[in-house]
Amino acid sequence: MEQYRHELKYIISYPEYEALRRLMLPYFRLDPHAVNGEYMIRSLYFDDYYGSAYEEKEMGIYARKKYRIRIYNYSDKSIRLERKKKQGKYIYKESAAISKDEFYRILDGDYSFLLESDSNLLKEFYIECVSNVLRPRVIVDYERVPFMLEEGTVRVTFDKKVRAAVGGYDIFDESLPTLSSLEGDRLIMEVKYTEFLPQLVRNIVIPSASEMIAASKYVICCDKTAFLHKQQYYCDEKYVL
Repeated sequence: MEQYRHELKYIISYPEYEALRRLMLPYFRLDPHAVNGEYMIRSLYFDDYYGSAYEEKEMGIYARKKYRIRIYNYSDKSIRLERKKKQGKYIYKESAAISKDEFYRILDGDYSFLLESDSNLLKEFYIECVSNVLRPRVIVDYERVPFMLEEGTVRVTFDKKVRAAVGGYDIFDESLPTLSSLEGDRLIMEVKYTEFLPQLVRNIVIPSASEMIAASKYVICCDKTAFLHKQQYYCDEKYVL
């Protein structure tokens, strides 16, 4: 059974972030995977021929989904194909591990191996790629500072230096140039919880957030790189229908 989580997003300033961090430290614990308190996330997002993931988000469609391949700190130790489903403010994420070689096969347009997987997610991704012409759209980079609270299974993350990588879709290429996609003094705070939102979070975190938003990092980075694609990113010879 799919278990959806609540998700709230805010754009805040760096002074607000510093103030919040100091308030949260006595009560929250940092994610143990964070080195020196943070880690770098790189995600390659996919969209179909009609740009449905982008357009449905812009139109505010209640139920929608998007696919991405995610790595951390440019490492190939953990490569995950993820599907994020959203219904209003509720989210549900599925993931499946792939190898570096399999990533490059996907990038080369070779999807046949996905049908041999035991993962239903990978098989459904194959159907999307073949039937709906799902293709790479944009690489999104940012540095994440993750806090956790056991009560209510709360996770509060601060995503800094949100930027779009350009010049290719190889997520392991550290030399790809990037374009800053938010104003220099802004970052994104996300609050996710499963069971309930503790009063502690309501008292400390929520009142300190200046601006609740609906836009996703995917949409923000698509907008930033629109001049490269002109909404015709399937014209690349590699993806000619």
